[in-house]
Amino acid sequence: MNSGKFFLIFLTLMAAVVGPASAQESHSADTSKVERKNRAPVSKDVLKVTLPRATEATLSNGLTVLVMENHRLPMISLQYNISGAGPIFEPSNTAGLANITAQMLREGTKTKTSVQIAEQAAQLGAEISASAGFGSSSTIVNASGLSDNLDQWLALTNDVLLNPTFPADELSRLKQRLKAQLRQQRANPNFLSNERFSRAVYGAHPAAVVAATNESIDAITSEMLTKWHQDRYAPQNAILGITGDVKAAEIVQKLEKALAAWKKTDLKEVLPPNARAAASKKVLLVDRPGSVQTTVVLGNIAIDRRDPDYIALTVANHILGGGPAARLFLNLREEKGYTYGVYSSFTALKYPGPWRAGGDVRTEVTEGAITEFLKEFQRIRDEKVPASELEEAKRAIVAGFALSLERPTELLGYAIVRKIYGFPPDYWDTYPSQVMAVTADDIQRVARKYINPDNLQVVAVGDVSKIKGTMEKYGPVEIYDAEGKRIGN
Repeated sequence: MNSGKFFLIFLTLMAAVVGPASAQESHSADTSKVERKNRAPVSKDVLKVTLPRATEATLSNGLTVLVMENHRLPMISLQYNISGAGPIFEPSNTAGLANITAQMLREGTKTKTSVQIAEQAAQLGAEISASAGFGSSSTIVNASGLSDNLDQWLALTNDVLLNPTFPADELSRLKQRLKAQLRQQRANPNFLSNERFSRAVYGAHPAAVVAATNESIDAITSEMLTKWHQDRYAPQNAILGITGDVKAAEIVQKLEKALAAWKKTDLKEVLPPNARAAASKKVLLVDRPGSVQTTVVLGNIAIDRRDPDYIALTVANHILGGGPAARLFLNLREEKGYTYGVYSSFTALKYPGPWRAGGDVRTEVTEGAITEFLKEFQRIRDEKVPASELEEAKRAIVAGFALSLERPTELLGYAIVRKIYGFPPDYWDTYPSQVMAVTADDIQRVARKYINPDNLQVVAVGDVSKIKGTMEKYGPVEIYDAEGKRIGN
């Protein structure tokens, strides 16, 4: 899509867009007002695009390579997505193993120390990072640099990926940093609410774990990291996406040689059994004595990424809590002044994740806030969304998608998602029309299916002595301390 055409699309659609930065503003509830004037002209045409197709190749070791050429700038970015190496496959007593392995990749290889790796990357103007976020089925390795020294920084990246030594002294230092982070997390009400909510909705599923513990960190050894790396970093389960100033035929030949030592294994990604939505409502309180606010989260398990309801739920969520122009924000912040902001979202991966809504409210308005959350949940279930509100939401989603097409890394991300989930080649070309085809009936149907006030898992982090009486009105109560230990009902 050329820049002139994009600019015209941008002008016609921006009236419906609420930028992500707006969601982070913290104006006073007394002075901030979201106002819809409906004065800017909005095109009724549906965005039509044909995304550039990635050149796809499979190396002899089974690695899938996706290359998207973009020669506007002398830059190249790449991402290894290594399925089967994520935290959901960790043994229960070694939470953090996958992410510690990823973080330790840069701390030493068979030929380089951590200092040498950092210095060489800096000299080359390259960036290399790796992570394995809790709840993920994959480890992600990212790298980027200039096209004119691609050979050097690609060799460094692959050395980090394939030849880590996990030195004990570096591991010891990392453990100390991770323990310090754990202490900081335990003081953060958003972490505490996410931890309790994840355990409530996922139950025995590994995604219930959102952080390591001091005990699991202590238990992890260099030998465990080596074994995890050898067993789980398997090329046949990985996708390498590349975008930038590179020629597909040339880079595939280079990779075939550079990754010859990375051998195919018999490992197959076998996901744990899916979590099922909780059948009955439960209230979980996390005590933070003296807190002047309550952090609330409400929700339950919804869908996976391949579910045909995904796009309809995307639109429904946008209407209900997707940003500062959504119903929850307008109600709880703009009308009631209970909060700086409340939102909703949903997680849809290879396995079903939760839909959730929440935010921080003043302690004294906890009851009022919960009442308004439930009112909005019931309204989107019981009442058809007005045509103008539905149209505005759909066009905002399409506008955001249109903006993303100008970023090469986003285009690469779309290609990787399509490959991971087996979507048809034109999935993203038809995405705008799929969004615009969502009806008010669709919104009501998915709302009734996935937003059920009768089985919500409700988490409230705050001063239990002040909020327990209020929260008992919404279901059976369990009380936990900030360390995650249950301390009462």
